[in-house]
Order: sequence, then C-alpha cells, then structure tokens
Amino acid sequence: MLDARLRTVIDPPLDRIGRWLARLGVTANAITLAGFAVGICAWAMLALHNYWWALALILLNRLADGLDGAVARHAGVTDLGGYLDIVLDFLFYSGVVFFFAVGRPEEALAAAFLIFSFIGTGASFLAFATLAAKRGVTTAARGKKSIYYLGGLTEGSETIGLFVAICLFPDLFAWFAWIFGGLCWLTTAVRIYSAAETFKN
Repeated sequence: MLDARLRTVIDPPLDRIGRWLARLGVTANAITLAGFAVGICAWAMLALHNYWWALALILLNRLADGLDGAVARHAGVTDLGGYLDIVLDFLFYSGVVFFFAVGRPEEALAAAFLIFSFIGTGASFLAFATLAAKRGVTTAARGKKSIYYLGGLTEGSETIGLFVAICLFPDLFAWFAWIFGGLCWLTTAVRIYSAAETFKN
C-alpha cells in the first residue's frame, strides 16, 4: 500500500549510492547475498531474544535489498539477480517469523498463521507476475523490477513495519501476527479479484 509512495522518497538517495557502488565494481548479486547473510544473523538474534540486534540487522537487510536493485540499474539488470532477489526476500520474511517462534515456542500458532498468510500474498503476487510477463504487462509504480509488482494492503513497507513492531514490542507478537495475517488474506483476495478482472478474457 505504501511502497509506491515511499519510492519517490527512497529511490533518489539509493540511486546515487547504487551508481557509486557500481563504479567501484560491486555487483548487485554480491549485495543481495550479503544482505541475506545479514538476515540469517537477524534470525539468530530473534531466536536468542536479542531484539534490538535483530532490529538493526533486519533494517540492514532491507537496506541491502534496496541497494541491490539500485546497483543493478547502473551495472545491468540480470535474470539471475532478479531471481535471487525474489527468492531470498521470501525466505527472509518467513524466516523472521519462524525464528521469532523458535525463541518463543508459545507463539507458534500465531507464527504459523502469519507464515500461512505470507503464502497467500506470495502466491497471488508471483502467479500474477507470471501471467503479466506472458502478456507483456508491465509497471514501474514500485520502481523498475524484474517482474510485475502487484500492490496490496500488505506490501514490503508494511511487512518491514511489522518486523520493527515485533522487535520493539515482542510481547505483543500474537496480536500483530493475527491482525497482519488477516490483512494479508484481504490483500490475497483483492489480488485474486484483480487477476480475474485482468486475465478473464
């Protein structure tokens, strides 16, 4: 919901840094992989209840996620880069929830529901992108991407907000998980409706 609006704010500084990194020879794939390694460290911190460290590492992971695309725009976009970006993002998102529950097994049911909800948003997102590519449908509303980015109530910005909230207020995780999971299913329903309207002919 907020991604397209935030792009106008975050893209210019990321683009400048991305241009500088590309000139130094830093590759987008290297940033993607380094960011994922940072994300794995965030998982460990969540499991160990070190929520402030987890928050810092989550934000660093998200910075890397923005920078890899900025570097790719200057050094050249590749199919492998787009693939890695998408796959590692989905793994990172679900890993944050899973490893929070590793540290707090009593939250396992809420965590399972949230990951289940991520499957709904992820599947509706990727299936739409696949058919959009087949039909040559494109958009740059959320920046230049490897695939079509379909919007919704729970996009990347909102998910980052959720992760920040559970690090700052871990005792409220269950509330966050059930509410955000419900919004994910609303997003999934809207995306299915959008797909039906777009591809019915």
